[in-house]
Amino acid sequence: MNEEKTEKLGNVRISDEIIATAAAVAASRVEGVASLGAGLTENLSINLRLTAHPRGIRIARTEEELMIDIYVNVFYGCKIPEVAWNIQEQVKDEVERLTGQKTTAININVQGVTLPPELSGLSI
Repeated sequence: MNEEKTEKLGNVRISDEIIATAAAVAASRVEGVASLGAGLTENLSINLRLTAHPRGIRIARTEEELMIDIYVNVFYGCKIPEVAWNIQEQVKDEVERLTGQKTTAININVQGVTLPPELSGLSI
């Protein structure tokens, strides 16, 4: 009987930028999401040219936990709780598939509402 030995050769670390990009792509695919926004710290970072993550995504992690904050603008008329739930599900699936690391929190921050193109000419 042959026994396979697995030898650990080192550590693999996936950068926060890769995780943020995967989260941004997954969030932008959700119906009802108009665009990704920017949080307060991100706005400050953009002004100082310090940001490295995609707009609208903030990553925090420990050895066992991965927490993601997502800032979005949604289309007028959509059900915001439903859109937020769908973003959480899509981002969780994509990030966990990509990294193999468990996400413990995905916080959705709705920053604004965007009129769809067919309504953008109307005055409200």
